[in-house]
Amino acid sequence: MRLKTFSQGGVHPRELKLSAGKKIEILPPPETVIIPVSQHLGAPSKVLVEKMADVKTGQLIAKSDGFISTNIHASVSGKVLKIDDFTDTSGYRRKGIQIKVSGDEWEEGIDRSDDLVKEFSFTSEEIRNKILEAGIVGLGGATFPSHVKLMVPKGKSAEYMIINGVECEPYLTADHALMMERGEQLVVGIKIMMKGLGVEKAILGIEANKPDAIQKMKSLTEQEKNIHVRGLKVRYPQGGEKQLIQALLNRRVPGGGLPIDVGVVVFNVGTVYAAYEAVQKNKPLIERVVTVTGKSLREPSNFLVRIGTPVSYLIEKCGGLPADTGKVISGGPMMGKALTSLEVPIVKGSSGILLMQESESHRKEILPCIRCSKCISACPMGLEPYLLMALGKNALFERMEEEKVLDCIECGSCSYVCPSARPLLDYIRFGKAEVNKLIRSRKAI
Repeated sequence: MRLKTFSQGGVHPRELKLSAGKKIEILPPPETVIIPVSQHLGAPSKVLVEKMADVKTGQLIAKSDGFISTNIHASVSGKVLKIDDFTDTSGYRRKGIQIKVSGDEWEEGIDRSDDLVKEFSFTSEEIRNKILEAGIVGLGGATFPSHVKLMVPKGKSAEYMIINGVECEPYLTADHALMMERGEQLVVGIKIMMKGLGVEKAILGIEANKPDAIQKMKSLTEQEKNIHVRGLKVRYPQGGEKQLIQALLNRRVPGGGLPIDVGVVVFNVGTVYAAYEAVQKNKPLIERVVTVTGKSLREPSNFLVRIGTPVSYLIEKCGGLPADTGKVISGGPMMGKALTSLEVPIVKGSSGILLMQESESHRKEILPCIRCSKCISACPMGLEPYLLMALGKNALFERMEEEKVLDCIECGSCSYVCPSARPLLDYIRFGKAEVNKLIRSRKAI
């Protein structure tokens, strides 16, 4: 059977899954953690603790402060040293809570055992509340609060839930490892999210470069008539929601629209696993699986990491920073962003840390656009990246809005194929930010 994929654009970067097959290693807490109060789209959470307060692992330390917001919990036990602005993975300074680790004392009621809990009797509303209380967000990188996604807007209906196991970014293997080692829990998590969303059909999409994960998840769901596992042709950026929906269901999300507009809600496999732990184990989102990788790294690895752990701590656990490191990236090489410091903390949206060699980390000389149209052919959203870059350079933001710049998913395919090494995505990101400012200013009038 011919493997499915999306129809428009996309590229085939070299995969380099150096940590594939590596077991998830559970890292002990570091000496201190920094837990940002804004690890999600929407309003920052409201701090509940004070300086010098003692906290336990799993304790609520910052509360959701809006409809699109979510809770933040202590990932360690110890004493609050500071509540201050710290540099995070974005490179900006934002409010966070620094905790000096002391032991590992957990909040009562959290089940820390590895026992599989299959049965549940919660209502849809109870599931949504548990996910809200646990601070679950999208762990594929978007970090949209998951309880909001489970609330289907009036006038819309959800027919399918799609689980994203694609992991199309080169180098990253955290989701792959999770499917291989926590597959049984994922199946229960899928059922929980289906109940919370109120749908009868779920599809797990996995690219064909992970045949062991496809086989494993198919074997675990062969008795589940409403859960289907589909192998997909390898193509970047198939992990994008709109591309994945088209690949699996041949439904196109309209420009400016959302998956729910075509009857679909999408969750990452990491999000589904976190939902299982929240509902079945009463465990908030205080840790996640992170890939730490790079060609010169001694031991590329998949770690289960406490939120707030410094990036430097993970790198040391992989053998230390290689001498030829030119850049350290949060995420993958296509959509990730270079870090300004190795002391920034792992957050809920941290899927990977990539150490790039000096020889690969320098930008090439920027040459004039030759109108080759490769960026247009590569764009999975049908945009004209060369035009959007020109508009961004000349501050023509209203025209950028007309040219649908907000439809850009920032996959980087355009920059990847450009023979003139033009910083297309940089200007498009800049333009998107300015267009969003324009839109907010209009609403404020």
